[in-house]
Amino acid sequence: MIGRTWQDFEKLPSGGFILCPNHVTEIDPLVVGHAIYSSKRYPRYLAKESLFKVPVLGNMLRRTGQVPVARTSTGASQSLKTAREVLDANGVIIIYPEGTLTRDPDLWPMRGHTGAARLALQTGAPVIPMAHWGAQDLFPRYAKGIRLFPRRHVTVIAGDPVDLDDLRDVPLTRTVLAEATERIMRALAKDVARLRGQDAPKVLWDPAHHGQATQGRNFENGSPSKQTKENDL
Repeated sequence: MIGRTWQDFEKLPSGGFILCPNHVTEIDPLVVGHAIYSSKRYPRYLAKESLFKVPVLGNMLRRTGQVPVARTSTGASQSLKTAREVLDANGVIIIYPEGTLTRDPDLWPMRGHTGAARLALQTGAPVIPMAHWGAQDLFPRYAKGIRLFPRRHVTVIAGDPVDLDDLRDVPLTRTVLAEATERIMRALAKDVARLRGQDAPKVLWDPAHHGQATQGRNFENGSPSKQTKENDL
């Protein structure tokens, strides 16, 4: 049904690490999860706490050991504790730094949120960008069905660790988080560009600057959601 290429997976650390993929279609978690599992590592996603309350889905998330992300201070501390335990046990934490499917009309990575950077700087874990391309042909962004023909091919590549060393021993300010997030997204965009054989945009897409909602399928017709305090972890 679909061809696949996993590339540069020898770059993945043997210890715990944070994986940051690009997000172009709703089946991305299946693609990335399969790629990681095929490399004999068990993927653990940071998922919105509300998803754990959905019948059937919530039970599946708990049974597979996924990590709920809470908005409250107490819940956020528990999320950080759980994520740290996974990383300390040489596990793989997967975070989509964009927070939702990209709003960029050409499907380039867009402006990121600070959750991945925050977790990396609080735990010392390395951050690995993971670019993939081709899944959007099988299941286009917010599509209602899979396109099986012609046969599709998905390529997934593991990138080099993002250099955050100079940011690890300084106060965790907004400026530091913004810089770390920018480095993560730039590294991811660079790898996506390598996959696509094109140059990445010089300025990453920002939904707020284009009057787009940050949640939901009808983002082109919505107004930007009110920015909440980024307390992802």
